[in-house]
Amino acid sequence: MSSTRDIDKLIEMMARLPGLGPRSARRAVLQMIRKRGQLLAPLADQMAKVAASARECLNCGNIGTEDVCDICRSEKRATGEICVVQDVSDLWAMERGGAFSGRYHVLGGTLSALDDIGPEDIRIPQLVARINNEGVTEIILALNATVDGQTTAHYIADQLEGRVRITSLAQGVPIGGELDYLDDGTISAALKARRSI
Repeated sequence: MSSTRDIDKLIEMMARLPGLGPRSARRAVLQMIRKRGQLLAPLADQMAKVAASARECLNCGNIGTEDVCDICRSEKRATGEICVVQDVSDLWAMERGGAFSGRYHVLGGTLSALDDIGPEDIRIPQLVARINNEGVTEIILALNATVDGQTTAHYIADQLEGRVRITSLAQGVPIGGELDYLDDGTISAALKARRSI
């Protein structure tokens, strides 16, 4: 029996996290062990708390510690606008920017014929129900600019046409971006979305 079996198992588990490979996981675990009082024990306690309390918001699909998240409960966020995103990480990215003051809807994926993912496999029916129940005036489609993301956006737009205003995020050249570093698709999208100045 190896004397480092538990440590090796922790490294293996950490290496499964996005952004961490075996080397990074090994360094992180070693640092946590060296500072177990300040890092490892508090981290283990917090992970146990989150494992016991984290849940998906019944309304929008966000992750929190209550059945309905803070965003959905906030009367200040009841603007009639719902921003539709693919994953919770996209919602959190939008919130970091602080530019959107409405509510969200997390699909939990995108439509994909190759992976046999249809509208019932992601949270599109729940989105339609929210439009009927919440006085929604605008749906903002903030889906990734991938084939599956755009297919999903077009499907949702077709389903909701004539019921609410449907918009999407602008695409193209980022602020501070240099044309020489952009891919052909981004330049093409920027040209198509051009506006008067």
